[in-house]
Amino acid sequence: MRELLLICIMVLCYASAKACDICGCGVGSYYLGILPDFNKRFIGLRYQYNTMQTHLGPEGRHTPLTADETYQIVELWGAYNFGDRVRVMAFLPFNFNQRRVNAMEESGEKSGLGDIAAMAYYRIFEGGNTTTKFKLFNHSLWAGAGVKVPSGEYDNSERASVSADSPNNFQLGTGSTDFTFNVTYDARLMDMGFNLNLLYKFNTENQYEYRYGNKFTCNALFYYKILIDQKLRIAPNIGIRYEKAEQDVSYRRFYINQSGGNLTSAIAGLELNIGRYALGVNYQLPVDQHLADKRVHAGNRLMTHLSVSF
Repeated sequence: MRELLLICIMVLCYASAKACDICGCGVGSYYLGILPDFNKRFIGLRYQYNTMQTHLGPEGRHTPLTADETYQIVELWGAYNFGDRVRVMAFLPFNFNQRRVNAMEESGEKSGLGDIAAMAYYRIFEGGNTTTKFKLFNHSLWAGAGVKVPSGEYDNSERASVSADSPNNFQLGTGSTDFTFNVTYDARLMDMGFNLNLLYKFNTENQYEYRYGNKFTCNALFYYKILIDQKLRIAPNIGIRYEKAEQDVSYRRFYINQSGGNLTSAIAGLELNIGRYALGVNYQLPVDQHLADKRVHAGNRLMTHLSVSF
C-alpha cells in the first residue's frame, strides 16, 4: 500500500508540472482540508473570503490600473457514503465578486450562482494496527474523480484579450465543463494525525474559445484531536497548501500572460465537533507566490464551515 500511495502522489505531482485559472479567484480551485467526522452523510455551509490585486506593473509595482479584488463564496456542500467504500461529495456555490480600481475611483461587483461540482471517491484501503509501544495507528487512502458544470454565468466581455493581456478572473463561472482527479490520505497515531489532499483540475474550452489553464492543488495538514468530557472534540491543525497553474489559452493558440503561476500558503485552523455538529475555521497566509509573471498578487484567505451529520 505504501508503494501504491507513492505512485499516486508521483503521478499527480508530475501532472502538476503541466498544470489554472489564477489561484484564489471566483472560478478557482476546491479546498477540502479535514472533513467533518461523519459515518453516513453530512450537509453544511461554507464561507470563503479571498483577496487579490491585479493589473500590477513589472515586478509587482502598483499602477493607475491596479485593482483590488475580493471574492466571497457561500457554499452548500455535503457528502454521502454508499457502504464502506464509496463517497460522493457535492458543492453548490453562490459567489460575490467585488473589484475596485482606486486610482480611477471605479468599482464593480457581480453576484450569483457559481459552477456546481460533484466528486466521487473510492476507498482503496483502510486499516490499523498497534505499535510496539501499544499505540493505535490507523490510516486510509481514497481516490476518485469529479465534474464541474457551467452553471455560473460567464461574461465574455470580461475575457482576457490578446491586446489588453489582462486576467480573466472576474467571473461567476468558467463557462466550461471541467474535470477533477482526487487523492486523499489520512493517517493517525492515537490523537495525532496527518491529512493529505491532492487535486488535479482539467479544464475544457468554453463556447467562446477560451480555456482556463489546468490546475494542481496539494494541501498537507497536521492535526491533534482533544476530547473534552466525552462530548466536545477539538482539533487544531497547521499545514501548507501549494497551487500550480498553467496559463489560460484564447482561441486555442494565444496564451494569456496575466494568468497561471504558483502559490504556497501556510495554513492554521481549528475544527470542533459536538455530537452531530461540526464547526471549522482556517486561515491561509501566502508565503511564496509567482502569479501571472508577478502581475497578480494573492492576499490572505479565510474559510469557515458549519455542518451536521445525520
